[in-house]
Amino acid sequence: MTMTAKIPRPAGLLPRVTCPHCWEQCVPEKLLWISEHTDLLGDHRLGPEQAQRFLPTRFTVSGEAIDAKGFPCHQLACPHCHLTIPRALLELEPLFLSIFGAPASGKSYFLAALTWELRKTLPLVFRLGFADADPVLNHQLHEYEESVFSGSSTNELVPLGNLIRKTEEQGDLYDTVSFGNQTVSYSRPFVFTLQPQQDHRNAHNAAKLARTVCLYDNAGESFQPGKDSAAAPVTRHMALSRVLFFVFDPTQDARFQRLIGKPSAHSESAARTMRQEPILQEAIARIRRFAGLKQSERHKRPLVVILTKYDAWRNLLGREPPPDPWQLARSASNAEVTFNAFDLNAVAKQSQLAREMLLQTSPEIVTAAEGFAEDVTYVPVTAVGWNVSTERKSGLPAIKRSEAIPYWATVPFLYGLSRAIPGLIPTISQKSR
Repeated sequence: MTMTAKIPRPAGLLPRVTCPHCWEQCVPEKLLWISEHTDLLGDHRLGPEQAQRFLPTRFTVSGEAIDAKGFPCHQLACPHCHLTIPRALLELEPLFLSIFGAPASGKSYFLAALTWELRKTLPLVFRLGFADADPVLNHQLHEYEESVFSGSSTNELVPLGNLIRKTEEQGDLYDTVSFGNQTVSYSRPFVFTLQPQQDHRNAHNAAKLARTVCLYDNAGESFQPGKDSAAAPVTRHMALSRVLFFVFDPTQDARFQRLIGKPSAHSESAARTMRQEPILQEAIARIRRFAGLKQSERHKRPLVVILTKYDAWRNLLGREPPPDPWQLARSASNAEVTFNAFDLNAVAKQSQLAREMLLQTSPEIVTAAEGFAEDVTYVPVTAVGWNVSTERKSGLPAIKRSEAIPYWATVPFLYGLSRAIPGLIPTISQKSR
């Protein structure tokens, strides 16, 4: 059964939808639908192999559009770039997050550890549902997680370089769209839904707190001067991001290598040196340009500097790595009600120690970060845990998948959530404690 009359907007839809690819906004009624019939191929934006996009005039009684061959359709697309828009973005406010860093900084390993751990930590510790909003968009991330944490031969010593391939400037993380004679490459985000569960402390406010998380990953080469253009606006999402994550690998800094004074299990990366502050400075320049910030104006959104490969330099902070920064807290209104709260004081203490270390080895990172953002936090992490060793045959850093246990990989994300959406992650500070 079909109907041609215009159907009313269903309750619960956002008044405007933001495309996670090109970041254009439109009302839900203007969204295109993606044809289902296999004969309806050829889209003037995406090419001859892609299903046609269309603005429907016929709907099923359940509200699904009907394509030209009479097939009900289920997927939506942006009217500007024609790329797929997950349904969650029609109902939940978007939360844009950007992660960037130099080549070989450990960014892909950190991403794998982050999402792998969030799938457990958010529901079990903080009573937040965390799920893929679009498994197709998140396919690359699933491969990261599988390669590092749950692949075959979990007790086999595997070189780290063989687990995750380098993030490229083209390929699975980018989509190409044609606008007449102009071809544009867009970043493909990882998209998740984040919603308070029924036993969340603020479950009564779940509709306002829930978000569609759009997490962007860019190759380090994308931050070379001149790489961002109208044809490749692959880093412009950073101006919209509520939290920025800069991944910094201390073991690539020659001054840091001299401070360690001995080769580490990450000797492959430590053998080469690379200045990483130009990546941060170029990112800052782009954010200022696209967000309209003056040179003297500091960004009001958090910047988290993620210090990777902590297992190689843990002794430099002068203390044993602290436990996970959350603890049981009691409700102020009812002492019998308890919940897990994120300990901001523990994060601040570790951040201060990391900052002092960076001032000795890479002061330009501290200067650039704190000259740009009002809220800068330094978080040491190890994406694969403490059991990195050296493979005898190749001499490369290696690990057994069964021994890959990330440390503090979720902390940057949890800190960003606590700042971006108050009430979603309960927090505790020195004053309240």
